[in-house]
Formats: sequence, structure tokens, C-alpha cells
Amino acid sequence: MIDKERIPQHIAIIMDGNGRWAKKKGLPKIECHRAGRAAVEEALKACLELGVGILSLYTFSTENWRRPKREVNILMRLLEQYLRQYSAQLNKNKVRLLVTGEKSNLPLFLQRQIQKVIEQTKGNSKLILNLALNYGGRQEIVQAARAIALKVKENKLQINGIDQKLFSEHLYTAGLPEPELLIRTSGEQRISNFFLWQISYCELYFTPKLWPDFKKEDLLEAVSDYQKRERRFGA
Repeated sequence: MIDKERIPQHIAIIMDGNGRWAKKKGLPKIECHRAGRAAVEEALKACLELGVGILSLYTFSTENWRRPKREVNILMRLLEQYLRQYSAQLNKNKVRLLVTGEKSNLPLFLQRQIQKVIEQTKGNSKLILNLALNYGGRQEIVQAARAIALKVKENKLQINGIDQKLFSEHLYTAGLPEPELLIRTSGEQRISNFFLWQISYCELYFTPKLWPDFKKEDLLEAVSDYQKRERRFGA
């Protein structure tokens, strides 16, 4: 039984296991990304029903550029297609799109579609769907440090004015509350350079389910497990 008074307001997911899913089924690797789209819709449905405020999905990491060029190109096209086809559904469900990461390095056709859907959904307030695209936690921390150092150099900021709050304001996720629950699928138990600063006191949940097999019930199970834990924040 899920306690509606103790729902994590920010859930982050590392969507892992796509390649293994395709291999297991003897399918071309690209099919796993299409199947993963259904899992995204399942997670969104669960979050909307529970009243979760933010769902962050680790969609494409800075390390993913090392994959074969053809696979990367197909992924970018699939993302653009997904955003184009699903924007009306996002509006219908009052979901607002955000994108976290270095967008300037993405293909122009994807940048344009991202901006279009962000504009189309900016008035929605039921749920924020935050896609981590071209995102890396170490890169994020380095760019925040550079931005702060530049302000100090230009005498816009004093060194003793640098604290955790100010540092958070220079991250890609500035303005968003930190995740309370991080889910990783596929049975792997590592963070993989995702939200390194933001998950300092986040509850971690690992499931052996491969991402394309992840259903609404699996997210509900993760939330139920989260509610059994006592969050002490070091106290």
C-alpha cells in the first residue's frame, strides 16, 4: 500500500539494459530504443497517478557519443520523432518538458524540436519531465566551477560568497529540487556519472528489470520500497 502523503517529489531514473534486452530477444539493437519509449510512457503514467512533481530520465550521457556513429544518429532521430509525436500528449497530461545538459552540442534538428516542445509545454504544471541529454555529472560540476570562477575574476562575486546554495544555482538543474529516489534498471549498481552533486542524500533503488520491460507496477514497487526507509540525512 502506497502512502500518498509520502510520495517522492523528484524521481530520477537511469534507463539501463536496452542493448541486453535486444540481444536477449535476437532483435536489432535499434528495436530496444523503440521499446524503451513504451517504458518511458509507463513511468510517466505512474508518476502522474502518484502526484510526483519531477521525473528525470538519463536519456543520453556525454559518454554515449562513443557509441557507433550510426547508432547515435538513429538515437537522435528517434528522440526528435518522439518529442514531435508526443508533444500533444504532454500537453493533454499537463506535463512540462525540461532538458538538462549541454544542448548546444546536439544536432540542430533536435535542438529545434526540443525548444519547440519546451515552449509548447511551458505553462503546464502537473509534472516536469526532465530529460538529461548530453549530460555528464563531472562535466556539469566543472562548468559550474568555471562560471563561478569567472564571476570572481570579474569582481562580480567574492570568494567567501561561494557556498553550496550558490554552487547549486550554477548547475544544469538550477531551480529544481534534488531527487529523493534514484532508480536504476538492469541490475547494475552504479551511478554512471549521473546527478553526482544532486543525489548526495538520495535513496537508491536497483532492479534487475531491463528498461524496455519496466512497467508502471515496477515504479510503484520502487516507491513502496522508498517509503519503508528512514531518511536521516546524516543525523
